[in-house]
Amino acid sequence: MRNSLFIKVFGGYLVIICILFLLVPLISFKLIRTYYVNALTENLKNVAITTSPQIAPSLESRRYKELDAFLKDLGGRINARITVIDQEGVVVADTKKDPAAMESHKTRSEVVDALSGGVGKSTRFSVTLEEKMLYVALPIEKDGNALGVVRMSIPLKQIDNLLNHLQLRIALGIVLITLLSIGIAFLLSRGVSKPVSALVRAAKKLAKGEFHTRVYLRTGGELKELATSFNEMADRMEGLFGSLSRKNEELDTVISSIQEILLVLDKDGRIKLTNESFRKAFDGNGTQDKFYWEVMRCPAFSELIKKVMEERRNHIREIEFRDAHYLCSVTFVSSKEEMVAVLYDITDIKNLERMKKSFVANISHELRTPLTAIKGFVETIEEEEEIKNTQYLEIIKRHTDRLMSIVSDLLLLSELEQPGNALEIGEVNLVNLAENILKVFEQGAKAKGLTLKLTVGQDLQPIQADPFKLEQMFINLLDNAIKYTEKGGVAISLTQADEKSIVEIQDSGIGIPGTHLPRIFERFYVVDKSRSKKLGGTGLGLSIVKHIVLLHGGTIDAESSLGTGTKFTIVLPRHTM
Repeated sequence: MRNSLFIKVFGGYLVIICILFLLVPLISFKLIRTYYVNALTENLKNVAITTSPQIAPSLESRRYKELDAFLKDLGGRINARITVIDQEGVVVADTKKDPAAMESHKTRSEVVDALSGGVGKSTRFSVTLEEKMLYVALPIEKDGNALGVVRMSIPLKQIDNLLNHLQLRIALGIVLITLLSIGIAFLLSRGVSKPVSALVRAAKKLAKGEFHTRVYLRTGGELKELATSFNEMADRMEGLFGSLSRKNEELDTVISSIQEILLVLDKDGRIKLTNESFRKAFDGNGTQDKFYWEVMRCPAFSELIKKVMEERRNHIREIEFRDAHYLCSVTFVSSKEEMVAVLYDITDIKNLERMKKSFVANISHELRTPLTAIKGFVETIEEEEEIKNTQYLEIIKRHTDRLMSIVSDLLLLSELEQPGNALEIGEVNLVNLAENILKVFEQGAKAKGLTLKLTVGQDLQPIQADPFKLEQMFINLLDNAIKYTEKGGVAISLTQADEKSIVEIQDSGIGIPGTHLPRIFERFYVVDKSRSKKLGGTGLGLSIVKHIVLLHGGTIDAESSLGTGTKFTIVLPRHTM
């Protein structure tokens, strides 16, 4: 790097120096020659102007021999050749040659210009003198008429000799200046490349993580400022890296302390980060950048991850893996196109729920036998006329019936909550089912002076469902509605919306306070305990209804307020999976 930069800078200087010192002599020599030629031309012109008055009388009177002798004498004194040419271009006098032996000069360019009234100038090889000459010609006039031309000329070898001598000196000066320039260029190149190379070496060290690296330059100017800025940047990077390292250590500590299983996946499903709980649960040593399905062969987890990526939103689902139950929460991080999955081990909770359900089922079975016996004995005693304590027996019977109802509801609820509980799916005509249920409650409603009404919407289609469980749902809802309605009646509405059937059961009873609505589907929850006990309620009816609806993949909502009655809305899919 250092040599490369030095060669580039020094080479650039050399190219500039060479171009400069090649162009300067060429241009300067041409300018100097032009200057000297112009100066000599002006001198010759002045001489011609000075001598013209002396030449004019002899030319006008045609005293050519006298004129020729005058010119030869004058030419020796001024060290220049003088030629006089008449109007016809004939040479009549010359300082160097015999005019009679000279050819016509009528076509010479400088003579043509002079005869035209101007100043003629020309540079060419002289055949007569056999050397390159500079010619300047002026017209000799009298009363505005041209008598002839006086032409001054001088050999250009004088200028060439002067220029050659000057070129030698200039060349020597250029060589010395070039050598000096090369030396200066070398020092300048070294002065630039050395600090830049130092900065490059420091930058490479910084890139490798050596944040303590600093650059100290003796040079000034921009490179000094660059070195100072580099050192400031290194200081900040060292501080930021230290802070980042501390934060990473803190993050590692936090992640390691999380008891739940945690892993971070990129958009392709590669594992980017895990905690100690994950590594213990899934033998996850060396899982970095592996695909999650290489470590966790769990179809439910794979399905959940795929769903999160497709919908780009968070999801929570229970999954079972290696005889353990997990509540899996997957968060989609849109800024990084990553997913954070946290698995909560709920195996113990599931076991407790299973034990609870088993306990309910067992206790219900255990209670049913003695209760049945008690009820049988009570009924037997009632039939005997001798018994006078009929009032007490009625109380025993009523409480026994209530216990039997509770046990029956508990058994049904326990059955509905079983994980593998299967629905016996068949085609169910909701209209027929509702009509049959209304007939069951017809006498009870009439005894209380209540009306029962069924409204059926257009194009209501049969649905695929479990008829027995839907019948239980209708019975529980209608039983509650009639029990808690003193006047008015109960209305059932059956309608169709797309692929869903909507069942609405509305009464004009006492209603439910708004504060109690969120909890009415909880088991054993009753709004008015005294009224419920009086009417024989168990507190399990609505819980059973909700479980039946959820098993069919539907929803149930309740709307109510005191004194206005209650409305239950059930939405069931036409095809239960």
